Amino acid sequence: MDAQTPAPLFRFDNSYARLPERFYARLTPTPAPEPRLIRLNETLARELGADVEALKAPQGVAALAGNLAPAGAEPIAIAYAGHQFGVFVPQLGDGRAILLGEAIDASGARRDIQLKGSGQTPFSRRGDGRAALGPVLREYLVSEAMAALRIPTTRSLAAVATGETVWRETALPGAILVRVAASHIRIGTFQYFAARDDVEALRALADHALARHYPGAAAAPNPYRALLDCVIARQAELIARWLHAGFIHGVMNTDNAAISGETIDYGPCAFMDFYDPAQVYSSIDETGRYAYANQPLMAQWNLARLAEALLPLLAAGEEEAVAEAKDALSLFAPRFNAVYAQGLRAKLGLAEEREGDLALGQDLLALMAQAHADFTGAFRALCDAAEGEDGAFRALFENHPIEAWLARWRARLEHEAGDARRRAERMRAVNPLYIPRNHLVEDALSAAVERDDFEPFETLLDVLSRPFDEQPGRERYAQAPLPEQIVRRTFCGT
Repeated sequence: MDAQTPAPLFRFDNSYARLPERFYARLTPTPAPEPRLIRLNETLARELGADVEALKAPQGVAALAGNLAPAGAEPIAIAYAGHQFGVFVPQLGDGRAILLGEAIDASGARRDIQLKGSGQTPFSRRGDGRAALGPVLREYLVSEAMAALRIPTTRSLAAVATGETVWRETALPGAILVRVAASHIRIGTFQYFAARDDVEALRALADHALARHYPGAAAAPNPYRALLDCVIARQAELIARWLHAGFIHGVMNTDNAAISGETIDYGPCAFMDFYDPAQVYSSIDETGRYAYANQPLMAQWNLARLAEALLPLLAAGEEEAVAEAKDALSLFAPRFNAVYAQGLRAKLGLAEEREGDLALGQDLLALMAQAHADFTGAFRALCDAAEGEDGAFRALFENHPIEAWLARWRARLEHEAGDARRRAERMRAVNPLYIPRNHLVEDALSAAVERDDFEPFETLLDVLSRPFDEQPGRERYAQAPLPEQIVRRTFCGT
């Protein structure tokens, strides 16, 4: 970075950079030759306590591109390991990302500011450390859509074109994503030190994670068991919310699992169009390991790897530590099932819990799979059916038996308090009308990459910022793809 230091853009207090040097590598981002601000998330910038106009000014753009050090920044690339599709890799780390520092936001919360695509690091493994424009815009769109859907997620502060070409299978315009996260501590971060039998570092990392994310657990009789319990609960809740929205992460490796409970690392992710529990979009998931319905199982598998890494901290003896780990992991399924069932009831318009509610929801999903019904469209149409307008819902099940299920659902609604209009309003508040449809995302990315036309990106981003609201004139953004529009594969882009 340039030696010149601008006025403070963020209020930095970099606690991770105060951990031992073996946790990271200190370095500066590779300068971008011609940085150009594509998009600044002004609402998020204000939440971070930043001056929007200063970020949009030349010095601010230079800082967002990695060309100029913001006051208080301490750039580092973080070390971590991870299981990638079940295969353990003892050293991964930030190969194309650099953490500028931790900003204290307007509410006093600590938020990581990371540049993704900012050049080579010691963890690049022969990669160029850069990012292409398409994947940067994909993560911006999908992460901000997730936030609007009230699903815990990292956020996108800015997208910056670098003015250089990156090579993947072809020449592509380069870009940087400025990502905001509660932290970038992953299950794989713990695995990195466990693989080296570095118990001192494990303890330091666990103490840091407790202080940062779960301060109440630090006072527990066994704080490291309490840390594991908290991470398990957060992951269970997160995956349940993914399923409610039809989201498929696509690459649920342990290095892509944040202990904060946020969704992180949007690579070949996708929202499901037509319901299929075995749906896979990721081009690198050749076996369906991370298919839609497998995500709870895979999250629990990942958490077992975290428990293994924490064994030296859980108890003095191995047998006792293993017992603690197994007991903690047994809590995942009940927590996931409770959150999933609660969310499914809400999607069906059921405020009170009754026996048979989960079966009612699961039977609808089975019928949706048989009819190849659109996941988001079916639940949104059910909102209208709650007010007696069931034509659109029935049309999704043409030539498939839906009458018996509708009769069961209506009979169940008779036991609910409140009128039909208010029930439908509650349903519309949890069943989105707009999601990042794969074909719409691809159209927006193609326009930006191939024609330098960002209008489709901006329009789609605006639509997705209000996913539950009717937006007259934008009906096509709610429609399922036509056969020729279906996107069957999504790509990582690294």
